[in-house]
Amino acid sequence: MTGVTKAAASLAAAPAALALPVVGAVSFVHLLNDLIQAVLPAIYPMLKQQYLLSFAQIGLITLIFQITASLLQPAVGFYTDKHPKPGLLPLGMVFTLLGLAMLSMVNSFSMLLLASAMIGLGSSTFHPEASRVARMASGGRYGLAQAVFQVGGNAGSALGPLLAALIIIPRGQGSIGWFCLFAIVGIIVLQRVSRWVIASHATAHKHSSVVADNGLSPRQTKQALLVLALLVFSKYVYMTCLSNFYTFYLIEKFAVSVADSQLFLFLFLAAVAVGTVIGGPVGDRIGRKPVIWVSILGAAPLTLLLPYSNLFGVAVLTVLIGLVMSSAFSAIIVFAQELVPGNIGMISGIFYGMMFGFSGIAAAVLGIVADATSITYIFKLCAWLPLLGMLAVWLPDMRRSGAH
Repeated sequence: MTGVTKAAASLAAAPAALALPVVGAVSFVHLLNDLIQAVLPAIYPMLKQQYLLSFAQIGLITLIFQITASLLQPAVGFYTDKHPKPGLLPLGMVFTLLGLAMLSMVNSFSMLLLASAMIGLGSSTFHPEASRVARMASGGRYGLAQAVFQVGGNAGSALGPLLAALIIIPRGQGSIGWFCLFAIVGIIVLQRVSRWVIASHATAHKHSSVVADNGLSPRQTKQALLVLALLVFSKYVYMTCLSNFYTFYLIEKFAVSVADSQLFLFLFLAAVAVGTVIGGPVGDRIGRKPVIWVSILGAAPLTLLLPYSNLFGVAVLTVLIGLVMSSAFSAIIVFAQELVPGNIGMISGIFYGMMFGFSGIAAAVLGIVADATSITYIFKLCAWLPLLGMLAVWLPDMRRSGAH
């Protein structure tokens, strides 16, 4: 007991150095986790043909996945802030493994929904605790740590469609089972991360450092959180339009093949990964607010032009959109953590949960609208969303408020 107390006091006295191997480990598993998640939308064209699904049913699959991936995240984060549970990290990947195994074997729409829900449950368990561990290991370089953590997820999201095109599309649904190997590797790595959290007494450091104040009034804090929520809404509804319906848009408008459409999706998602890497360190250097402002509002001219471009133009524009818009998320997460410094896991869970929740609802609604109108129409409709980036003018300057 005395040894733990001394370790906690030592950690409280000086900020821990950047534990890059730990940040890298949770980022790597984030890659594996989101790669597995990305398999689901990547095989939508195959499932649509095999099960004769409507766009509304495709949207419902995404809704079920995103809701299960979002609803539990704030609760998990709130609980682990008060009672840290590093063991939840590998447990989350166990749920993902079960869902993936089911997805490879099911033969009905209802079972597809259940498999999607299991994969979503794995995400809701993984993200809040993994994000908190990344912050613990950041050594005060919060933007960098969140960017490295997030880019793992973005890289996984980019690789998922590519591997789906190479492995699943040619071989069929049963080949999804090979992706279980990624989940097993994730479980092994996260067991080691859990041991680091316990051995280094990182939880004691977290409790010793939550006395910080954000320097804002409660009203200012609530207003800033509301603005961030609206920015997440604008960003992720548009990103959902691209990630879930981009392949259908290319197939319908330009008559590309299913395999080629996956390659275009890969280019977009790879750009998202690169943009995320850039956004975090830039936010550490110049502040979160300028990054958020530019990354969301700055994408508006590109999104408005996209529905009227040829195939080459669409490919270029989606890469630019991915680069610009993706730089915002790590800045938004760290900004929110600075607004509520005493509940890092909970606020991370809320914002990751909103990301999944908005994405799921948007996928369902956009699927219904696409059935009633056309794929092209939803791209024209969503193109206006980045203009909500103007709301960033109401975000406080955290450097002036005293937050770091």
